[in-house]
Amino acid sequence: MLSPSGNYFIYYNASDSNWYSISTDKKTETNLTKHINAQFAMDNNGTPALADEVGFEAWTIESGQEYFLVNTIYDLWSIHVSKPEKSYCLTQEKGRKEKIKFDYYRLDYDSVYTDLENNLIIGVNDLTKAETIYSFASSKEITALLTSNHRFTYISRAEESDQVIMRRMSFTDYPELEKTNFLFENPIKFTDVNSQQADYNWGTVEMVSWKTYVGLNLRGLLYKPEDFDSTKTYPMIVYFYEKYTDDIHVYYTPKPTASIIFPTEYISNGYIVFIPDIEYTPGYPAKSAYDCIMSGTESLIRKHIWIDSTRMGLQGQSWGGYQTAQLITMTTKFKAAMAGAPVTNMTSAYGGIRWGSGYSRMFQYEHGQSRIGFTLWERPDLYMQNSPMFALPNVRTPLLIMSNDGDGAVPWYQGIEMYMGLRRLNQPVWLLNYNGDEHNLILLANKKDLSIRMRQFFDYYLLGMPMPVWMSVGVPAVDKGTSFGLELEKTSN
Repeated sequence: MLSPSGNYFIYYNASDSNWYSISTDKKTETNLTKHINAQFAMDNNGTPALADEVGFEAWTIESGQEYFLVNTIYDLWSIHVSKPEKSYCLTQEKGRKEKIKFDYYRLDYDSVYTDLENNLIIGVNDLTKAETIYSFASSKEITALLTSNHRFTYISRAEESDQVIMRRMSFTDYPELEKTNFLFENPIKFTDVNSQQADYNWGTVEMVSWKTYVGLNLRGLLYKPEDFDSTKTYPMIVYFYEKYTDDIHVYYTPKPTASIIFPTEYISNGYIVFIPDIEYTPGYPAKSAYDCIMSGTESLIRKHIWIDSTRMGLQGQSWGGYQTAQLITMTTKFKAAMAGAPVTNMTSAYGGIRWGSGYSRMFQYEHGQSRIGFTLWERPDLYMQNSPMFALPNVRTPLLIMSNDGDGAVPWYQGIEMYMGLRRLNQPVWLLNYNGDEHNLILLANKKDLSIRMRQFFDYYLLGMPMPVWMSVGVPAVDKGTSFGLELEKTSN
């Protein structure tokens, strides 16, 4: 991008993970960050591609000279647009030393340049996930103002005073409005829009840790009902999508789902929910997922007798849907699984396109999230090894699949392939296709329908509830929308 003055063009070079500038008059190029001992590239988590920058925050000006603010993995740096020796760490490398991830919280979006002293920094402790609001001092030091076991979601300062309105949430605390001053002293909550929560069995969340089969130290989130009783046993559903521990303070408002289970709904109805972090090795996404998910699951079973290992479910959507489909070919420990929008055959998906963007799907496997790292012709073995379709005879877990014909990201025939394969092998499998709807459901009626069916599916296998009619009878595709099909739908729920 151009600097606000128009005198410099700056860019991030992924090949060496440095920031550069080029003057627009002399056309001189300068590496601005090569002398800084910090990581400006984000963690790719095993993706076989050059990593993007962690982040660009804003432009600022000091003594008439332009600087720009960028993130490293932990700290914030102010980079001089042409003289690297003038650059400095806004957070005094406190982030790297204390494992705190800092982000600039800008309040003055009506200005070309940001004024440090009238804005904030939010630091997240990487171990505890507690968040702290910091302010700048004129001496280029930061001062901690307020620490909370919440996620700050909104901060706004009055234009003509130091009054501040903010919102913060946790798994149990809805983000109500609070008022305070710019020192964040004695915040006062002045809304109560979610008082009805007290009438429901909510829940708790905690961080758990374990060592994987290959020796990685991992963490995950464990959700339990508010009325949890350690003398009872509970079924457990494992949900996942790469890394989730940063979301420990997310408040899940009960609502119909577009594709995934919400911890609030399931723990409120007698389940335990486990969300493990996953770290990937390029070329082996299936083995990586198995190593992280199964080691975490078995660690919890060994540690907690109140988890019923005979009543465990698995659920994921998109990339998580693929891994759900893959995992049930690698283990029989789960009694039921639901895969939303799964790729089930990387060899057939490789040659397709993403209908939403028109992109060839090849990038996905060669240097994208699927993490194969080679073309299909270079390593067909990896494509087959990481495709559930080639191991379907191993499946013993009842599976519910959602594949929608309006999906622009994953071709819905991928779900059909697995459905037809499991039917051919006489395994229990159901396929939901919400005609015309997308990768994650858009229409509210469809969201409500999926929420009901997914709960009924897991309740039948994990809670011993009666099998709903739609699972025992089903609705043939040719009858969807007809009077016969609608009559079946009425009796399904």
